[in-house]
Amino acid sequence: MILTVTPNPALDVTYDVERLVPHTSHRVLAVREVAGGKGLNVAGVLRCCSVPVLATGAVGGPTGEQLRADLDARGVAHRFARSSAPTRRTTTVVSRQDGDATAFNEPGAPWTAEAWSALVEHVADLVAQHPVRVLVASGSLPPVAPAGDGATSFADHAYADLTLVGRAAGVPVVVDASRAALLGALGANPDVVKPNLDELREATGEQDPLAGAKALQDKGARHVVVSLGADGILAVAPDGSVTRATLGERLRGNPTGAGDAAVAAVAAGLAEGRGWTDCLRDAVAWSAAAVLQPTAGVVDPADIDRLRAAVRVETTRS
Repeated sequence: MILTVTPNPALDVTYDVERLVPHTSHRVLAVREVAGGKGLNVAGVLRCCSVPVLATGAVGGPTGEQLRADLDARGVAHRFARSSAPTRRTTTVVSRQDGDATAFNEPGAPWTAEAWSALVEHVADLVAQHPVRVLVASGSLPPVAPAGDGATSFADHAYADLTLVGRAAGVPVVVDASRAALLGALGANPDVVKPNLDELREATGEQDPLAGAKALQDKGARHVVVSLGADGILAVAPDGSVTRATLGERLRGNPTGAGDAAVAAVAAGLAEGRGWTDCLRDAVAWSAAAVLQPTAGVVDPADIDRLRAAVRVETTRS
């Protein structure tokens, strides 16, 4: 089983309109409400591929109940901690005329260090209670509540806390985060980190993805997997070997959630004991399959099977 942790989940609401025009009213043609957040997208992809998965995080209020109901309808198993604050929403307005999207992302309610510690304890309990083979921690962190005198923020060590939960149980950990959340995880030596190219450049200041990946390793990451969009994946292993995996065709579609599908593939490969090259081949195929879907967190296994044959993988030794 793979356990996915989404610290800051959201109910993703999408409005379809004929054409988005500022300063006017719009007739909404369709409304979609789905459970969102990177870890929940990972869980949805794994469910599509019949990989045992359990999703967790903390949700609250009526929006949290809607989020649970969507996961139930999709057959995604979950065990959320209860939050006293309502779950946030994201709202996206999509123009059918040209496909442009305008998003409004709520930050969510601020968390205290005590609330974060309770979530970490909840995750540790789930790892102890279930046959977890890989722990995935991904997405943004909740805003931090103002700390009193002498109090410290949880943000700088949040993903390190989750990594240490996995390490204590002998479970490999995959982290997909950005900015301070990503950098804060590295001291706990996560088994895999998966930034995209922009996140990597922001975290390291390096423009070259290979140099950026090695910079993350210097700070404590073991495997670094970098999403390069249409250019596939660059991965650097602990022994310094560099693998580039690319798809032999260009796809048009929705790239939202493609990185989450790549994380799902890597986690599934680790859980099944597959070789690293196979994990990366799957990561490209799964992320490409996600591009063909209109909604994040969904793939068609038939697309994966077709696309996997087109993936080119090359490994060099440094």
